[in-house]
Amino acid sequence: MANWISRVAQTCPVHPSLPTPFLQPPLEPDIVVGAATSLSSLAVEAQLLAVMENFGKALAAALTLGFFSMVFVLRWVLRYREGLSWEGGAALFNWHPVLIVSGFIFLTGLAITIYRLPWTGKANYETMKYIHGALHTMAFTYASFAMMAAFGSQSAADFPNMFSLHSWLGLTTFSSFGLLLLVSACIFLLPFTPLSWKTACMPIHGFVGRFLFGSTITVALTGITEKLIFGLSDPKYTDSPSEALFANVMGMLLVGYGAAILWISTRPAWKRTSEFTLPGGVEDKLEFQHTYQLLCDLSASASHHD
Repeated sequence: MANWISRVAQTCPVHPSLPTPFLQPPLEPDIVVGAATSLSSLAVEAQLLAVMENFGKALAAALTLGFFSMVFVLRWVLRYREGLSWEGGAALFNWHPVLIVSGFIFLTGLAITIYRLPWTGKANYETMKYIHGALHTMAFTYASFAMMAAFGSQSAADFPNMFSLHSWLGLTTFSSFGLLLLVSACIFLLPFTPLSWKTACMPIHGFVGRFLFGSTITVALTGITEKLIFGLSDPKYTDSPSEALFANVMGMLLVGYGAAILWISTRPAWKRTSEFTLPGGVEDKLEFQHTYQLLCDLSASASHHD
């Protein structure tokens, strides 16, 4: 804190009429720290509360949409389809949408937002990286079983694989996600990876991760539509039976969940500091910003009265 005050005093327009502690912070660090803390702590706390309140609303919306997406996909396969089973047949295939929605999509969304959860603000950054990676690994595991269910059931039924746009996009997204997971583990989790590499790769990592998350939801939407087109015959999909309407609502829930997660992950005010920025948490950043503004305002006020 004292170092911050020293930096502030050197950069903001200090006026000679300001008290000595503000002119020479290294000489009276205790006075400087006490004065700055007492004047800025309330403002910092108010801003933090406002930021966290808005974050809480967005997070609650995302979790609600994600939860109902999982409920809908389970309800879909249990009521309108053949249920769930690992014994083969259509019930084996039904594990594919369930695992994709409840595992791949939902867990990936949680992994993306894990750094922004308020109760992790003071957690060790290395710990959060491992939690982030573990959630993505779990999501990839769910997706792997989902792919096995799809290929296994269709092969047993002598139904062709990899002929539709959904299958092409799905396999591409799945493979890209696995590649990103492997490369990210090597770059961000291995201790001997140079910090310059991590810094250079972080924007690419964030962009590709969000892109693949959005792609997964897009592929899921094409899969839902494909299943309805092939699976509904009397009445047809174009007749808008209850199953079609139910599945369409499920697709809308997935879109809402994806939009909420991407909104949370791209808001600068909710971004946690990391090893690539300031060493402290969000409270430290805000306190520094408020302290800087405070001392500059004091200097400007002194100039005005002079």
